[in-house]
Amino acid sequence: MTKRRSRVTAALFALIIVLGTSTSFARIDGSPVAARKGLERFYAQALSWGACQPYATDAKSKTLFEREGIQCARLQVPLDYAQPDVGTVTVALLRRPATEPGRKVGSLVVNPGGPGGSGMAHVANMQAGNPVGKRFDVVGFDPRGVGASQPRVLCLTDAERDAQRLRPKGETADAVEAENKFFVEKCAQRSGIDLLRNVGTRDVARDVDVLRAVLGDKKLSYLGYSYGTRLGALYAEMFPRNVRAMVLDGAVELNGDKVAASARQAQGFEESFQRFASWCAQRDCPIGTDTGTAESKFRQMIEPLKKTPLQVGDRKLSHSDANTAIIQAMYSDRLWETALKGLQELRQNKGTTLLQLADQYLGRAQDGTYSRIQDAFVAIRCVDEPPVKDRATLESNRRRLLELLGNDTVPSDETALGPCAFWPAPHTSEPRKPVVKGLPQVLVVSTTGDPATPYQSGVDLAQSLGARLLTYNGNQHTAFLAGIGCVDGVATNYLADLRLPETDVVC
Repeated sequence: MTKRRSRVTAALFALIIVLGTSTSFARIDGSPVAARKGLERFYAQALSWGACQPYATDAKSKTLFEREGIQCARLQVPLDYAQPDVGTVTVALLRRPATEPGRKVGSLVVNPGGPGGSGMAHVANMQAGNPVGKRFDVVGFDPRGVGASQPRVLCLTDAERDAQRLRPKGETADAVEAENKFFVEKCAQRSGIDLLRNVGTRDVARDVDVLRAVLGDKKLSYLGYSYGTRLGALYAEMFPRNVRAMVLDGAVELNGDKVAASARQAQGFEESFQRFASWCAQRDCPIGTDTGTAESKFRQMIEPLKKTPLQVGDRKLSHSDANTAIIQAMYSDRLWETALKGLQELRQNKGTTLLQLADQYLGRAQDGTYSRIQDAFVAIRCVDEPPVKDRATLESNRRRLLELLGNDTVPSDETALGPCAFWPAPHTSEPRKPVVKGLPQVLVVSTTGDPATPYQSGVDLAQSLGARLLTYNGNQHTAFLAGIGCVDGVATNYLADLRLPETDVVC
């Protein structure tokens, strides 16, 4: 997995972040009057909590939503905040009530990342007895267009997704652009232009403020992972006086320099692969004991899959899937054993484990249904940032990327216009660092060995927000509530009691 390849895979398929983008929006006075003007009926609505099973949209959520101790509801919000009387969408919610209600602080709203990740599934999957669950009603939501929210973004069918994974990547820019145009056409046809123009982070941040009020919280307590840090930063910019506490873990780039951000993430995945290779070298490692050649040996192993995907039951493991599987394993060293098993199987012409890792990355359940996170990822990205529509800019970006990474070649898709160039709705945000005034001090968590949201991004976000920084020395993407005592202790004390360390902390 070269820097070039890790960058390409992350850019095309990443579930966690939008590379090098940021969101800005006219700052809104956080007072109730300013926020609710013309929106009174939305802010005044009452939620009806009930069983979660009817909210399931795929096999995974069906299993999760059958768990005990959770409740679900729907929140109604305007489709277009500029025209709140024209139409509405519903945002699906899942709540785990506080286990110590006598000591409850309020609600903790959680976004797990993406964009396009299901907050409902994330909260349903939380371990019982997690530290914040004692003091908070933990509330996960599926952002507009996502998961159980209605309507939701739909671009490709399950069968089309499966077929896409098996097709060889386009060898020319024209071939890649044709596939991108097909994707966009299906998005417009199956989702509708009105939804596509209103799924951006700008609108989700306003949904969160409606949710805060409807939950009965005067001020918001928020936990955002990865892309969720971007949503949190935008909310802080729009509604600074409505923030009680925020933990932002795994910060995405917010400076608007897409090329530098892409290069930084590529380097993050490359470094994670090198750490994996060093670990693997101490075992029965199919990519050898020399970390200097591990990358090339991995590429040699998966090269035959370009022409002949490997049969796995009634499915096949493609070259793209094998690469995606290893990218998935780089998100946490807890997946390295699984990746090793997958490589050992591949050495024996078996692909079960690698296909499972790729499915996990791409949101495919065992019954063949997809979570649609890939569709939502692109839809949200395309309205969150200005698209590149001319090839001169594309070529300039390509040359700069080569300079930053030191590569002498890039694949054809780096010279092709992406799906956002053909998007049928305008972008609703412009990239820049958040500008906040009147925000209480919040907490940013950043992990030194995080490949998807490199450590420096958290340092930069903490500086922009005037936040306290918690550094975790580890090899994974995000750290809070992952069973790391030091991290959990600092962040939980802050969320529950607003007690921040006097200085930045290293765990």
